Amino acid sequence: MPGRLILCGTPIGNLGDLSQRAIQTLRKADLIACEDTRRTRRLLSHFGITPKELFVYNDINERRQGDKLIARIEGGTEVALVSDAGMPGLSDPGFRLVSACVERGLLVEVVPGPSAVVAALAVSGLPPGRFVFEGFLPRKTGDRQRRLEELATETRTVVFFESPHRLEASIGDLLKVLGDRPIALARELTKLHEEVRRGSVSEILEGLKRDPARGEVVIVLGGAEPARTDPSSADLAHQARELMASGVERKAALASVAKEAGVSKKRVFDALVTERDP
Repeated sequence: MPGRLILCGTPIGNLGDLSQRAIQTLRKADLIACEDTRRTRRLLSHFGITPKELFVYNDINERRQGDKLIARIEGGTEVALVSDAGMPGLSDPGFRLVSACVERGLLVEVVPGPSAVVAALAVSGLPPGRFVFEGFLPRKTGDRQRRLEELATETRTVVFFESPHRLEASIGDLLKVLGDRPIALARELTKLHEEVRRGSVSEILEGLKRDPARGEVVIVLGGAEPARTDPSSADLAHQARELMASGVERKAALASVAKEAGVSKKRVFDALVTERDP
């Protein structure tokens, strides 16, 4: 009878965030696949877990080792997959293994845990309702700027991972390519020195020059302003008349409609004079 693959979320900094279900899963697993046995042993030791078998599965060997794990699962082994921190598959090894299991009809389960993406988004103060996760930006300046150009019209909040030694250069490219938007830098989330810096891109860039950020960093960037469509005179007149009908004085109605539509008050006034509601 085939075994199963269990994706097991692990703490992103604070060991107290490991769930009871995750602890039970790691205790019961026949094999724990991990990026770095030293880091995983520290986690397991903290909870008094003695692994039955540790198996190295990382960015370097995932193609080769993935076939071995598939064979083990097909043979009845229960495999728990962990990354060094967070959820396997999100900017960490795991996607190829999950895909291979799905193709073969093998059972894949998930034990959710802490996520740097969601944690940073929640604490950023930027709109969380619709967002896009871009992972790590390219290392080279040209490639990075081209990637950002592709995001120039993205109106959703954008989340990136970035290493501290490339952070200032990447924030500089954000300013150059995407402009001075609202931004938050979440550093060392859930750890002792957790910090969130909020402001405009230019303000954060100046702050980094004075006080560089250390440790793991998540960038949360405000989306692009939605492109305004040029309103018709009939629409402007209709909106103004609706406000006035509700009791708003004409001058205030003109100002309100003009501000909302991004046009001059004169244009709204002219629309009122020339347009008639059907």
